[in-house]
Amino acid sequence: MSSRSARRVRRAAESSCAFTSSSGRIVALTLATLLLLLAGAGSLVASDGDSGGPGVQAETFTLDNGMKFLLVERPEMATVAAAWVAHVGSANERPGITGMAHLFEHMMFKGTRTIGTDDAERDLQIIDEQEAIQDQIRSIYRDLRAKARRGEIEDPYAAENRTPEMLELAKEFDALVEEQRDIMIKDQLDQIYTENGAAALNAFTTNDMTVYINMVPANKIELWFWLESDRLMNPVFREFYTERDVVHEERRMRTEATPTGEFDEQFDAMFWQSHPYSWPTIGWPSDLQVISKSQADEFYDLYYAPNNLTGILVGNFDSTEMKDLATRYFGRLERGDDPPDVVTLEMEQLAEKRMRAECDCQPQIQIRYHTPAFAHRDEYVLDVIADLLNGRTGRLHRAMVEGEEIASQASAFNNADKYAGSFTFTAEAKGEATPADLERVWGEVVDRLKNELVDERELQKVKNLFKADAYRRLESPFFMMFQLALYEGLGDWNYLNTLADRIDAVTAEDVQRVMNTYFEPSNRLVGHYFRKAGTEARPMPPELEALPPEVRTQVTQQLEQVRAIEDAAMLRQVLGQLEAAGGQVPEEMRPAMELLRKAASERLEELESNAAGEEEGS
Repeated sequence: MSSRSARRVRRAAESSCAFTSSSGRIVALTLATLLLLLAGAGSLVASDGDSGGPGVQAETFTLDNGMKFLLVERPEMATVAAAWVAHVGSANERPGITGMAHLFEHMMFKGTRTIGTDDAERDLQIIDEQEAIQDQIRSIYRDLRAKARRGEIEDPYAAENRTPEMLELAKEFDALVEEQRDIMIKDQLDQIYTENGAAALNAFTTNDMTVYINMVPANKIELWFWLESDRLMNPVFREFYTERDVVHEERRMRTEATPTGEFDEQFDAMFWQSHPYSWPTIGWPSDLQVISKSQADEFYDLYYAPNNLTGILVGNFDSTEMKDLATRYFGRLERGDDPPDVVTLEMEQLAEKRMRAECDCQPQIQIRYHTPAFAHRDEYVLDVIADLLNGRTGRLHRAMVEGEEIASQASAFNNADKYAGSFTFTAEAKGEATPADLERVWGEVVDRLKNELVDERELQKVKNLFKADAYRRLESPFFMMFQLALYEGLGDWNYLNTLADRIDAVTAEDVQRVMNTYFEPSNRLVGHYFRKAGTEARPMPPELEALPPEVRTQVTQQLEQVRAIEDAAMLRQVLGQLEAAGGQVPEEMRPAMELLRKAASERLEELESNAAGEEEGS
């Protein structure tokens, strides 16, 4: 798998928010996330033959309201891989509402006026009453923040600082939550899809986009048009504030409960000086405390208008019929104002930045450089550079893992987002090696690429591997849909058709020029991670040793999340999804899937044993 493919799959898996039930429980692992992570990493063995460039013939059309559609017919399939892209991500937020785009990813599963409740009128009344109470709570929080600024209290959001009035308001609010739950039909959207044979209902949010995905039987595609247009036209953001709390828990599991999560978040904030990429997709905790539903309504009206959406279908259908269905269902949506563009540019970095961290982790290093945005001419060269560095025959493995034997793994990836890019090198120390040792050898690798032209055979091998991988990633309708959605969200789906040729045009001189342009100390942030005193190294599970670093890291994080789940029902759902996904991942990925399944089973057994013990004790 090319470094580009692995990194984009990993980022989507990291960003992907699992379907969240109306009871507020997070399903930490989902079928879609696992398929993106494991099946996407399946093309690890590439041939050295010349494959030529892949291509996707997508039919495009735009409705009168501005909604765009991409259609790719695959008549040999029995299903349709469906998605729609909202061209909004965390970069479209501002301080005070960070995490809003990701919160909407949750809210879009809450239902509509006809889905998710058996008393629509009372449901809407309850939402209005809840908002009135939350307005009063926000007013109290304003006073508490003022006290914190004056030093009268430490944390305005700490439980011990809640006023008697706030506690009483919370009781009133909780009573409304319980009343609303009595008239809710939990997870009805998911139930309708499942009963009709659909699967992989999910979504993910990145810096630049929010994508909603599904796999639907070909004879049920009209159901997709109705359900998806209905949740865009008649959304009801029930349990808005409860879901805000769910995001807090998701943040804890994804960021705070992982060994380097909070440091990685700080690393991002240090790297971006002026750009909105500096805040996390999941949002800052203080913002999540006070985001209001009225702010969410404004955000939705602006960014979820049809003129800011793209629908994508890949599978067994007739394009003429799809156009008619799109017009009938999505054509009902009213066009909105054109959303503003992201205008804040990243300031030029003038001096090297450094971060030193201590964590419950193996000593490691991360070095990141500022690079161009998506589809810039140098992005293709940076992709080639990453592939020159990666893999068992790549320069990093030869220099650090086999050569000086100072790293257990080392990798590099180019990440070109819609508005700006970055290139990152990471490595994990082996034995007594230190981050400084890793940095020294990285410098030697960089200097050689700056001063010596890459051998043509080495360069051509990288290109051949890239093209072979590009073909394989188009074999599955699901992953074709995923790539179309991803590149459309970044700015141009047709990038998929031009990428191989642009890579093939990269020369050794291009590589040397780009290395000398971006890989300077003044343009980078260096992070050294040391093992915290008193902690011991956790051995790498043998099932993960053969996986590429990008996949190994993500599976390890998912293992930590599974082991932290406190809800037995959630674990049963996770196990069901793992079993359903097991037959769809490549053979080399199945040990990792089995490791996740085993961890979930053991955690479920532990929770059930604890519950049985408590019952006996009572």
